[in-house]
Amino acid sequence: MSKLFDVILERLQTLFNPETLGTQLVDFMINLVVALITFAIFYLAWVLVRSLLKRFLPKSRFDQTSQAFITTILQYSILLLGLVNALSVMGVDTAGLLASLGIVGITIGFAARDAFSNLISGILIFLDRPFVIGDLVEVGDNYGRVDQITLRSTRIITGDGKMLAVPNAEIINKTVTSYTNFPHLRLDIEVTVGVNENIDRVRQILFAVIHGDADFLQEPPARVVITQLNDYNVALELQAWIRDERIHIEKRFELREKIFKALTEQHIEMPFETIQLTPLTINVAQGQLPEKTNE
Repeated sequence: MSKLFDVILERLQTLFNPETLGTQLVDFMINLVVALITFAIFYLAWVLVRSLLKRFLPKSRFDQTSQAFITTILQYSILLLGLVNALSVMGVDTAGLLASLGIVGITIGFAARDAFSNLISGILIFLDRPFVIGDLVEVGDNYGRVDQITLRSTRIITGDGKMLAVPNAEIINKTVTSYTNFPHLRLDIEVTVGVNENIDRVRQILFAVIHGDADFLQEPPARVVITQLNDYNVALELQAWIRDERIHIEKRFELREKIFKALTEQHIEMPFETIQLTPLTINVAQGQLPEKTNE
């Protein structure tokens, strides 16, 4: 026991020896400065690469989504490489560190599973390409234009100017509606008219609303179809293709207003289901109750 104590005491004296401690401190400071310079070199290299990417990528065949993905991958790769080299300069066994991180990663995997899931989902979005930057999309209740796709989230700008950061894992697990994947978009506007109205006349009025409007295509041609029949009205739907899908919301509002005005001017009945309540008066003699009737 005394021998063990002597060994420990000898090690502590060697470690905290003023001469040895000063040398170790000087070596540590030198290594720290060299490590910071090493990381700074890699950071400057990233700044140079980023400026070159901004200059040449827009002229390449890659679209905005591919450009953003390439830039992000290079950024993380260069900075991570700089960090590993800086740690190596300081005397850290990076190979052993990476191996230990692999073991620790299993331990903390549950805590970081959401971040890792978003990272993998971001890569899958790039590979699958359900949408690209600039597309009009609807993800769940979120609708807007895709502004940016990162490894963690997708940024969507809504019609009222809000920026939504939707996690990539959420996008992967939901149905994504794209309004821009195809060259043109069809607008479907439903109106209801009375059952006694002339359907052919109503159809001509609806066609006249979009006639001459350059925002609507001639091919495929517009059509008006009956979508529902009941006792008090007939539901018709105007289906017309617009030239630019980016204006489909504004065009939908405009078309509804024009249709309402046109049908009103032509005195077309547009009934709605109503319930009419008629008051019933019962005269009850004093001290007597009305007899129960079976209907």
